[in-house]
Amino acid sequence: MKKLKIAMLGHKRIPSREGGIEIVVEELATGMVKKGHSVTVYNRSGHHVAGKEFDENAKKVKEYKGVRIRRVPTIEMKGLAAISSSFFAALRATFGGYDVIHFHAEGPSVMVIISRLFRKRVIVTIHGLDWQRAKWGKGAVKYLKLGEKFAAKYANEVIVLSENVKQYFKDTYNRDTIFIPNGINKPECKPVDAIGQKWNLKEREYILYLGRIVPEKGIHYLIEAYKQTDTDYPLVIAGGASDTKEYMEELKQLASDDKRIIFTDFVKGQELAELYSNAYVYVLPSELEGMPLSLLEAMSYGNCCLTSDIPECTEVIGEHGVNFRCSDVDSLKEKLTMLLNNPEMTEGYRKAAADYILKKYNWETVVEQTLEVYKDDK
Repeated sequence: MKKLKIAMLGHKRIPSREGGIEIVVEELATGMVKKGHSVTVYNRSGHHVAGKEFDENAKKVKEYKGVRIRRVPTIEMKGLAAISSSFFAALRATFGGYDVIHFHAEGPSVMVIISRLFRKRVIVTIHGLDWQRAKWGKGAVKYLKLGEKFAAKYANEVIVLSENVKQYFKDTYNRDTIFIPNGINKPECKPVDAIGQKWNLKEREYILYLGRIVPEKGIHYLIEAYKQTDTDYPLVIAGGASDTKEYMEELKQLASDDKRIIFTDFVKGQELAELYSNAYVYVLPSELEGMPLSLLEAMSYGNCCLTSDIPECTEVIGEHGVNFRCSDVDSLKEKLTMLLNNPEMTEGYRKAAADYILKKYNWETVVEQTLEVYKDDK
């Protein structure tokens, strides 16, 4: 395969753990560079959920693991940040001499039409049906659906992360798509250290949610179910809120009468690895997902995982985890109580999780499959 010049856009910024899209872009870009391709990613300017320190550092980054980093102008207003950054990124990428321009997510895909007007080869990855998220107003929903429509109509190829979304594109647009799931790398498990000092957590003696703090993740169901359980194990809610600070405040208010519930805010590095490494059970109560990278990560660390029964979660865990009826507090409470009362069962799921998930999903395969899409101009 000839060496390609590739542009990626539609994420916020890399390196970052702001969301699943950022992790995917980083893994694809760095993996392709290792194979000798030239990759440029177009980062959004503006604030990072991790804080001002990260903002300052991000301005200085020009290259990351061989990937060229270019920052694009961003209008820092709600609803305009993503639109403005994807417009400028698409404009620069279109005239940047690239062989392939890879758009990520529905909203940025509105700008696909710019690149296609100039006959550029465009690939779109739909990470999930973003317009279904509770945080969007009517205008935002229309814009996201427009991006979805443009991806289906104009992109050379569309990649999806679940069989559910693949069927949706076929039913809605009669568009054939390519199913390429996310990957996962084998992590290094860490003993309790920083999380013990900071939040007094102990090995296998806490329940963990780790991910973005947004309504579609269903964290309010988890808090309500947990408050009804009889356990000394604290519930740890780990993650930051960027566009959904109101939801974070709602969750804290909901949890205010239960001192067992701990909010860590955004975590990374050592703290993140320790949280994944030592949980008794990891819970993902989502109502909506694309393909949940946090779930892949939790399983790769050898966690017993309890998820809602949406297809995007059940496709991942198979028979190697436990699920409950989506949005059903009673069902979640029942399954959580079952796991808390049966440590042998929980340990059984834990022992099998890592081997299963690491064999099923890996980034090397994802990179190879994506490169095949790049070169195959049908």
